[in-house]
Amino acid sequence: MTSQKRVRVLIVDDSASVRQTLSTILGNDPEIEVIGVAADPFVAAKRLREDIPDVITLDVEMPRMDGITFLKKLMAQHPIPVVMCSSLVEEGSETLMQTLEAGAVDVILKPKIAAADHLAEQAMLICDTVKSAARARLGRRRNAPPAAPAGLKTPAPKLTADAMLPPVAHGAMAKTTEIIVAVGASTGGTEALREFLMALPANAPGIVIVQHMPEHFTAAFAKRLDGLCQVSVKEAEDGDPVLRGHVLIAPGGRHLLLERQGARYHVAVKDGPLVSRHRPSVDVLFRSTARAAGPNAVGVIMTGMGDDGARGLLEMKEAGAHTVAQDEESCVVFGMPKEAIARGGVDTILSLEDIAPHIILQQARR
Repeated sequence: MTSQKRVRVLIVDDSASVRQTLSTILGNDPEIEVIGVAADPFVAAKRLREDIPDVITLDVEMPRMDGITFLKKLMAQHPIPVVMCSSLVEEGSETLMQTLEAGAVDVILKPKIAAADHLAEQAMLICDTVKSAARARLGRRRNAPPAAPAGLKTPAPKLTADAMLPPVAHGAMAKTTEIIVAVGASTGGTEALREFLMALPANAPGIVIVQHMPEHFTAAFAKRLDGLCQVSVKEAEDGDPVLRGHVLIAPGGRHLLLERQGARYHVAVKDGPLVSRHRPSVDVLFRSTARAAGPNAVGVIMTGMGDDGARGLLEMKEAGAHTVAQDEESCVVFGMPKEAIARGGVDTILSLEDIAPHIILQQARR
């Protein structure tokens, strides 16, 4: 994105106050231009015949046609990055997972009461979410890939993993026959993780994952994956062991750390500040994995915006771990992998479909 070309946005929401608030927030950003608003998908479709935006913000519950149905039609006919603006968290994040599966790039959470006021408080994050969505590469894959919801968190100073645990002290356990796989992902990651985990056999190495998601989403996300995959998938709880054939996903709003007792691994789920502007943070998971597992780990960084995980992956490599980055062609947003590669923290660059076989190969070489 250049300063000369602004991100052009169409706002679709049945609430007049939300339309006005989003218009004001986005219009105040010099890198964004609001090209129109629509009260329902039919009005939006008419506007799309006249002008194609770079990004659409879309409500879920609307008159005449719900947002999910409109999203599916849009992705089938003319894929455009869509950010869902939804107040359905309490009704079950399963509905919002459906929006991601239908092709939404990101989600902005809005409360049912005083939604406009709440959105106004989160102006900076909303603008960042829309600008990030504009970079999504929907045309590169057969289905428009969903991504992690960004949630609504107040922007904070960019802290490093030092805020959660000290730097890696080299001297982790010597190389063993088992490996631990630590994975980090953000925008586009929900679909990337589904594809990756579904390709793994039931006896795959133990896996710990940070996917940038807000609270209330990760439990439903893990449950959905558990029903699709041969490996067992759950939202991590403090003290959970890391075992073969098991996948632990960091709960939204809390950091996930790998710890070791003797030759056995478990996770710690902790509160703490935003690290690399995220909680959970990939940098925190990767640093803790470097400390606890050293050469007995494989680090994988997938599609995502920003640089969370780039520093931590380098620390894993320096501790003897094998490190992998998803390639640009298969990423929705080639931000996190690109930063990790630039810092020298990546041993191997692979397409999404090749990552699971590569993990199995690394375990077989033990």
